[in-house]
Amino acid sequence: MTARPPGAPQRAPIGATPTVRRRLALQRPRPLLVRLYAVLFSDGGTFGALARRRTARLALRSLTPTVVVGTGTLVALGAFDAAAPGWPQTLATAALAATLGVAVWRRTARAVAGEAATWREQLELGGLFVVAAHAMTQAVSGGRADSPLQPLVYLVMAFLVAFMARPVGLALVIVAVAIEVAIWQGRGARPGELPEAVMHSGFVMLFAVLYHAVLAGPVGAARRAEERAVERRLKEIADRAREFRLTASGADASAPDGDARWTAASVAEVENAMRGALEVAEVALRSHTCAVYLLDAAGERLSLRECRSSSDSIARAVSAREGALGAAIARLTSVRLHGEVKVATYYRDATRPGALLVVPLVDRRGGHVRGVIVADRREPLPFSDEDEKLVRTLCAEIFRALEAERVMGDIKSTRDEKERFYSAIDRLNRTKTPDEVFQAIVEVAREIVSFQDAAVTLVQQDGKQRAHRVAAVHGERWRAIEGKRVAGGDGFVQKAVELDATLPAPGVDPARTTLLDASTPLKGVGWFRVLPLRAAGEVLGTVVLAGAAREHAPTGDHVRQLEVIAGQAAQSILRARLYEEAERLATTDGLTGLTNHRTFQARLDEHLALAARSGQKVSLLLCDVDHFKSVNDTYGHPVGDEVLRGVARVLAGDARQTDVVARYGGEEFAIVMPATDGASAVVIAERIRERLAAVTFQTEQGPLRVTMSLGVATWPEDGARKPELVERADACLYHAKRHGRNQTVLAAALRAPRRAAG
Repeated sequence: MTARPPGAPQRAPIGATPTVRRRLALQRPRPLLVRLYAVLFSDGGTFGALARRRTARLALRSLTPTVVVGTGTLVALGAFDAAAPGWPQTLATAALAATLGVAVWRRTARAVAGEAATWREQLELGGLFVVAAHAMTQAVSGGRADSPLQPLVYLVMAFLVAFMARPVGLALVIVAVAIEVAIWQGRGARPGELPEAVMHSGFVMLFAVLYHAVLAGPVGAARRAEERAVERRLKEIADRAREFRLTASGADASAPDGDARWTAASVAEVENAMRGALEVAEVALRSHTCAVYLLDAAGERLSLRECRSSSDSIARAVSAREGALGAAIARLTSVRLHGEVKVATYYRDATRPGALLVVPLVDRRGGHVRGVIVADRREPLPFSDEDEKLVRTLCAEIFRALEAERVMGDIKSTRDEKERFYSAIDRLNRTKTPDEVFQAIVEVAREIVSFQDAAVTLVQQDGKQRAHRVAAVHGERWRAIEGKRVAGGDGFVQKAVELDATLPAPGVDPARTTLLDASTPLKGVGWFRVLPLRAAGEVLGTVVLAGAAREHAPTGDHVRQLEVIAGQAAQSILRARLYEEAERLATTDGLTGLTNHRTFQARLDEHLALAARSGQKVSLLLCDVDHFKSVNDTYGHPVGDEVLRGVARVLAGDARQTDVVARYGGEEFAIVMPATDGASAVVIAERIRERLAAVTFQTEQGPLRVTMSLGVATWPEDGARKPELVERADACLYHAKRHGRNQTVLAAALRAPRRAAG
């Protein structure tokens, strides 16, 4: 039998991970009082910092319900009826006033910040008001069942029901009725006072219903009207932004608040530029009407955007193909008329100006016409070349304002994209496990492009055959293929890995393609992209994104950003694999794959500390392969190694999920069995011994079978401290070795003969 390996080193090796350092620290023997102090007052202990913070949060969250319940109980007992209130009433009143003040202040602050109250907050605030109203009513009742302040309860209930969520209002009505019934019970449940209690409860419900019908309806209608007005205004701003070409044609008003405010500010700047230009034109041209009309995207209608006129008959929209305005747009030249102008189609009535000037608004970027500036005079005084030059200069000023806002918008868009991009990379760099990487990939990709479904596939190389496994999915469409493994295949995942390129090219119909093989079609998908995960010179897998609307498919810069994100994600996956491998190497035995000796010591400490808190038993099983030295001498060390691996497979196969199976050293193994007494541990040990005895190892010298001796000790009866427990299990193992081997010895069985002999 080989000697037991020396104890764990007192210092961690250079480059050890924090987890290994903590486990080494746990392995060092410590006095009982030190361990007890650690269990009670360490950061994760019973009275540690984490427990104290958790207790403090719980106390703060339960403060308001405690005040409501406590004060409500005093009201039910009639404590506020007393002429000279005692300390319970005084304390309850002070607590109620303080809690109510804090709740009102907090709700007001959140309302100013634009945050909606949760149902819990509404219920707590309403409960405080209900209990306070009943306490005040009872305090002035003079001991009578009826109180002059009883209507206060009804008004409070009406107010709460009208302005709080419907489920919260219903709950508060139930609370108020329960308090009325409790007050009647507290007065002795006299039959003569029952009608008063019924009447009070009835009025509470009646006022709640009436005020909900009278106030809540109009309030709700007003809120809905305000929301519709805000939506209309946002849509109007978005429409004007598109008219000014400040946003893309596909943009809408559903952007984040910051983007919406930026768009509104840009629109306001352009409108101010138009307004200033018209003021200058009105004074310089001595015009009767001066207006700006913008052309819609279809080129069919002109919409009024700014106007300076003494007439009330200016049309808000006119045809872009009629009159002088249509002529200026069609010819892309100015139109000047004087005399009795009959083609001023922007008047709703029969107004005929004496002179007319129309200058088209032509964008210098591409030469597209965006609208017109029109000016007219009542008298037949024709506009001069200088007048036309002035209007053209004003057009240039308007376009300069538009261009400045476009540039600022592009700068903001680029800055926002870079911030999202850097934030995405930072988020991926902070991941440690493959699951965290998969979740981060989905979150990061969603900030770049809108999609409904996503999947991450990983390449698995089995010899010369390459397989693809769906490691994670997002969305319900591909939920059924999560974990699916396909060897070979001709889907787009395989093609993207083989070509190391993003697929497919634009224009590919998803309905005629497959993801992995024929069992994974892409029907019902408007677009999809498969991006390779490339790191360390190899493709680790792919990221698949899919959406329903084909027009939302990523192209150009968005695809390039996704490719960079995929490359960073591949680095994160590789780093997570290396991290897991380092953890595995630091905690497992290289030959058998079981937990190594150092980790075993730390896990045993953890289970003993947990057992000390819960009072459950912990059994320790030490076992040793019989005559293992002769196996090495007779069959050679390679066969000996195979025997150890076979023993490890038997131990791991028969152990429970909660057990810790470890290689203790040499041919010795150990199993920590939490929540297991000695008798149960012996049953498990015997099953392991019998199963190992039935295993045959094939060698060049013929079949080989081995047996095992086992010793079992149980905490706390066989040892209150870890060294005592290990020593007792070791003594049982040696007893089994000295008395024939291939057997299990329980520590309790060794104690029994000694007690009998004594």
